[in-house]
Amino acid sequence: MLTKNQIVRCAGDTLDGQMNGIARVDGQAVFVPGLLPGESADVRIVKAEKRYAFGRVERLITQSGERQTPPCPYYARCGGCSGMHMRYDATLRAKRQAVQDALRRLGGVTLDVPLPLGMDEPFHYRNKTAMPVAEREGLPCAGYYRPRSHDLTPVDSCLLAMPPADQAVRAVLQWMRAFRVPAYDERTKGGLIRHIVTRTSRRGESMVTIAATADRLPHAQALCDALLRVHGVVSVCLTVNARGDNVILGDSFRALAGESRLEDTLCGLTYQLSPLSFFQVNPSQTERLYDAAIRFAAPGPDDLVADVYCGAGTISLLAARHARRVTGIEIVPQAIADARENARRNGIRNADFVCGAAEDVLPGLVAQGLRPDIVLLDPPRKGADPAVLAAIANAAPRRIVYVSCDPATLARDLKQLTAAGYRAEAAQPVDMFCWTGHVETVCLLSKIRSAPHIDIDLDMTELDVTSAETKATYEEIKAYVLEHAGLKVSCLYIAKVKAKHGIIERDCYNKAKSEGNLVPKCPPEKEKAIEEALRHLHMIPE
Repeated sequence: MLTKNQIVRCAGDTLDGQMNGIARVDGQAVFVPGLLPGESADVRIVKAEKRYAFGRVERLITQSGERQTPPCPYYARCGGCSGMHMRYDATLRAKRQAVQDALRRLGGVTLDVPLPLGMDEPFHYRNKTAMPVAEREGLPCAGYYRPRSHDLTPVDSCLLAMPPADQAVRAVLQWMRAFRVPAYDERTKGGLIRHIVTRTSRRGESMVTIAATADRLPHAQALCDALLRVHGVVSVCLTVNARGDNVILGDSFRALAGESRLEDTLCGLTYQLSPLSFFQVNPSQTERLYDAAIRFAAPGPDDLVADVYCGAGTISLLAARHARRVTGIEIVPQAIADARENARRNGIRNADFVCGAAEDVLPGLVAQGLRPDIVLLDPPRKGADPAVLAAIANAAPRRIVYVSCDPATLARDLKQLTAAGYRAEAAQPVDMFCWTGHVETVCLLSKIRSAPHIDIDLDMTELDVTSAETKATYEEIKAYVLEHAGLKVSCLYIAKVKAKHGIIERDCYNKAKSEGNLVPKCPPEKEKAIEEALRHLHMIPE
C-alpha cells in the first residue's frame, strides 16, 4: 500500500472528469494533477487511502505531445484552469471522453458522443466573475482559491474574464485600501467585503456587485464614483450575505449607483439581468448550446413546452418563438421577475413563468392536467430532483431536452428517465468553460412508443394454438420482464396474469404440480411487470 510522502514512478493512464491524471501503481489508482496520458513522472504521494491515493509531480520524465506551457502566470497556484497544461484540442477530446464514460458507466446509456463545440479563441470569454476578497500582509486582495482549499491566490488579471472585470476589481481594492475597509475573514467571521462580482454585457457595459456582511458601506459614494469612472461600468450594486457559508450572494440586492439591471443580448433577444439572475457565463458558446437545445427539441406551432429550472427565461423565450406556449419554472423570485420583463421587452406573449421549487411546482401542474409535448430541463449542477423526473414521466412528453453542466448527474438522471420509458437519442457537448474540467451537454430523449400493429380477426378454433401463443412465447415475456423490471418470473405466474385478463391457457399451465397443492399467488410487483410486458407485446390493451 502507498504511504504519504513516498515517491513512486508513475505512468499516466487516463484523465478524470477534472483533467487530473490517473496512474496505476500496484493496482492502486493515483490521481495526479498535471499528468497526461502517456507521460511518466516521479510522483510524491500527498494523501494515501486504502484503494486510491493523490500525488504531486516531482519530476516529469517523458512528455506527451499534447502538453503545452500554460499561458497563465497563476496556473500553478490558482487551480481554476485545470487543463491549461494541455493543448486546447486535447481538452476537447478529454471532455468528450468524460461525457461518454459517465453516460455509459453511471447511466447505462451508450451513445456516440461527438467532440464538444469549441471556441476559436478560448480566452476572455467569461461575462461574470466572482472574486473572494481577503487580507494578505495587511492589504486587501482579490483572486481565487487554490484547489481544495480556501487559501486565496491573488490574481491581478484573469485570462478567462472579459477585460472590464479586472479594472473594476482594481478600483474596489484601491477604495478599500484608501479608506481602510476591512476584508471578510472566514476564520473570525469578521470584516465587511466578501466578494467582488462583475458582470459584463456583449457591448462592454458592466455591473459591479459588492457582497458584504452589512447593508451599509463606509464612503460608499467614493466607491461608486471610482467604479463609474471605469470604462463601461454602468451599475454598482450591494448584496448582503452575513451567513457563515460559502454562498456568494445574498437573497436581495439594491443599486448604489446607476442601473439596477444590465441589458444583454443572446440569440437575437434582449435580456435584463439583475445581480441575482442566472445567465450563462460564455455568451458566444451559450448561443451554440441553446441552438443545439432548440434543434433537439424541434418545437412546432402546436406544441406546449415546459422549461424547468428556467432561470431568467433565456431558453424559454427562444422556444416560444416556435411553440404554441411555454411555461417556465424557477425558484429564484428575481429571476422570474427578470424572465417576465424579458418576455415583455421582446414582445413575447406566449410564455408564462411560475415561481417556486421545481419539485413542488411541476408535480402540481401535472396533477392539474399540464401535458407538455416537450420538456426543457436545465437543472443546477446537482441535477434534477427525483420528484421533477417523476412528474415529467407522468406528463409523458414526446421529447425531453436535458441541458446539463455535470456529466455524472446527467447520467444519473438519464437512468431514471430511461427506466420511465425514454430513450437517449443524441448528445452534444459544448465547451462553455474552456481550460477547465467542466463541460455542458445537451441530450435528447424520446418517448418509447409501442410498435404499431393491426388487429386481425382470426377463428382460433381452426388453429392448434392459443391466442396467447400467437402474440409471444413465455420465454419472450420472461425476457422482457427481466430486462425492463429486473425480475425473474415463472410460467405459472405469467399464466395466472394472462387468465386474469381473459387469455385462456392450456389446462396444465394454471394448475398446481401435484394434487392438494395450492397454486402460489403472484407477487404484486411481478404481476405489474408481467402486465407491462403483455401490454408492450399487444396481448392486453394499453
